Amino acid sequence: MTTEPSAAAEEAEPGTPDAGPESEGPSTEVRPDTGADGDGDGDAEDDAGEDGGAADSAAEGTESTAEGATGGAAQLSEAEAELAAQRELRERIERRKAEKDGPVLAGTALSGKAADLLAAVRAVESGEKPSASVFSGPEPTPRRVAQEPVRRPQPVPSGAPASMASESVDAVRAVLVRGGAPEALAPQTAATLGEGADGQLREDPWQLLRVAGVRPEQADGFARALLGAECGPDDERRGRAVTVWLLEQAALVGHTALEAAALHTALAQRSVPDPDAAVQSALAEGDALVFQDALDEPGGTPPAPRRSVEDATPDDEGGEDGEEAEEARPVRVLIGLERYALAEESLADGLARVVNSLPKDEGTAAAWEPAATGSAAELIRAVAGRGLVLHTGGEASRAEPASLVAAALSLGLRVCAAAHHPDGRRRFAELLAGADARETASDADPSSAVVATVAGLLSGEEGPGRDRDGMLRTDLLVVLDAPQLDVESAAMLAESLPDGARLVLSGDPGVLWSAGPGRVFADLLAARVCPQIASRTPDPGPVGELVSGIGIGELNQVEAPGKEVVIIPVRDAGEAVHRTVQLVADSVPRAIGIPAEQTQVITPGHGGAAGTRVLNAALKERLNPGPGRFGGFDPGDRVAYSATPGRSILGQVVKANAEGLHLECAGVPVVVPKERVEQTVRHGWALTAHQAVGVRWPAAVVVLPGDAAQALSRPWVYTAFGRADRHLSVVHGVEQALPHAVAEIAAKPRTTRLPALITAQIPPSV
Repeated sequence: MTTEPSAAAEEAEPGTPDAGPESEGPSTEVRPDTGADGDGDGDAEDDAGEDGGAADSAAEGTESTAEGATGGAAQLSEAEAELAAQRELRERIERRKAEKDGPVLAGTALSGKAADLLAAVRAVESGEKPSASVFSGPEPTPRRVAQEPVRRPQPVPSGAPASMASESVDAVRAVLVRGGAPEALAPQTAATLGEGADGQLREDPWQLLRVAGVRPEQADGFARALLGAECGPDDERRGRAVTVWLLEQAALVGHTALEAAALHTALAQRSVPDPDAAVQSALAEGDALVFQDALDEPGGTPPAPRRSVEDATPDDEGGEDGEEAEEARPVRVLIGLERYALAEESLADGLARVVNSLPKDEGTAAAWEPAATGSAAELIRAVAGRGLVLHTGGEASRAEPASLVAAALSLGLRVCAAAHHPDGRRRFAELLAGADARETASDADPSSAVVATVAGLLSGEEGPGRDRDGMLRTDLLVVLDAPQLDVESAAMLAESLPDGARLVLSGDPGVLWSAGPGRVFADLLAARVCPQIASRTPDPGPVGELVSGIGIGELNQVEAPGKEVVIIPVRDAGEAVHRTVQLVADSVPRAIGIPAEQTQVITPGHGGAAGTRVLNAALKERLNPGPGRFGGFDPGDRVAYSATPGRSILGQVVKANAEGLHLECAGVPVVVPKERVEQTVRHGWALTAHQAVGVRWPAAVVVLPGDAAQALSRPWVYTAFGRADRHLSVVHGVEQALPHAVAEIAAKPRTTRLPALITAQIPPSV
């Protein structure tokens, strides 16, 4: 490891940053960049120094209430009281449901005809197919149609959708102007609220909170302008809307649900005078669901979690005595949105089906044994006998899934591998085509395996295709970069696997979690319901040694004779920007031999004096100066394109014309309409760690300005440093905050239900 005090990288003297933490301190909430910037890349941990998101209240409330559900008779009494109050509302809930025009979706897991009906209703409501098709006669051969992948909420284009009548948008615009809201919100509001949006706003002005980027204080001002003296903080409509908004903001930072006490605390912070009444109103209207997850008892079998209060009846527990026994068990009361509740339940059901549908044929497992050689032997044997297997390791450990793919192909199986990012797909495809993979099974060509991205596989644009029942045509699915799976994508993958197919989730547990809600890979590792194979193949070189130490909380000094790791101390953000540009444009190409186009800058946030905006402006001026004639972009600009929130694809600007901005992303031409450029395209010389996850470059320059100290954590540092393949430069301005983050600050907890749901269906294996 080399420290560069003031000169270029090639003039550095050996040294090391101070690896000892100076003091402990609480971490600070960092808000996601989902507001004015609009790219929705999910950098919940990356946007230091910005007011770009609104998830702070719900997340803060969650941290302080983890112990509330687990101990004490007082908390148990609160749970009992809440459950009792909700039982009294059952008749009211059913009455409200019956009065609604359409069916009200419950939080229970459905199957058979009920599940098909639910899917049909949703398809009509979302516009995927006309309502007439739902009531037509059955097809001669019934088919199970694969659903489209569920996506996170994303900004609506500034222009009105083609299907949105201009009269509806004009009516909404009139209501917005009357309430003092920007009329530019009209197309987005009309699209979000749907038919009769203007009437909904007049009747309930707080419905404006459903529009992305609107905050409670803004909705309050809008309501005061429309309602006048009738508007007050105790309005039931306000409490219900703020409840849903908090749950949506919690999802943006990874929670699939919130503990009841945490939600109550967040509501009180938002000036809701009666949080309990607000939650009850949201539950009664079907805007949110409540769940009871029984806590494990020492030596006992975890009971099946209840999925909603209205599902709980005395008969379910074997009469009144059974109900009393159930209530005597400590429970965790959670409140969540239906989409994430259904996704977690569907994922648990799908994984249980994968585990249980594998044929119990001893001969099948024996057929894999000849291929179980080398470092992949343990993984191959585990996959031979089990339907679901977890595999952990760094970049070098990808050789083991590659050997597994070769072994499966030698047995005549259909194999598909999916990575998080196109770069990961490319690297794995190259690995499959290498000699190491072919040595495992010389009679099979590993390059014949289908390699896709997760997004492409779910959308149908990539992958092996689907059969007439909507299932993927594969016998083995290997998912790389598994920590990046959010709960909805994981549920869609599990639902898409045919009976008897095997699923391998492989990834590095030390990297940042998914941008979307959930922590699927970490939850499954913690549940221990299937074999877990830990790779013993270390990442090579000084960079690999440094990153491995960070993974266990140690910032070690490493020998870097070829200047593979260089530390550049800086005094302030201005110097950090100057040195970063110097490194990318001059020092690294000259001293290391890696050109600027193969060097990636990574920084903690978009904002701040050395965030991605400032760094990209400086790098563009040096590397590709131009007037930015099309939305600030010129041909040759490096960009990050976020067509789907939470997933950035890197590319380059080719040209711009009346059709929009023409990009080349991973070798594929992309045209971004003019009205979508500002929301979905950023310059890409500098990225956040969340944008960079799943990608590796020959060289990486990690910028740590002083104002980003509070955004650092061990997963962030591990992810950022691990993006470098051959050379890593660290522009270091955070002093002791770096070793402190590595040693002390782990990943921020996320509240999820998957562990309880999965262990109720699959007993822990150890």
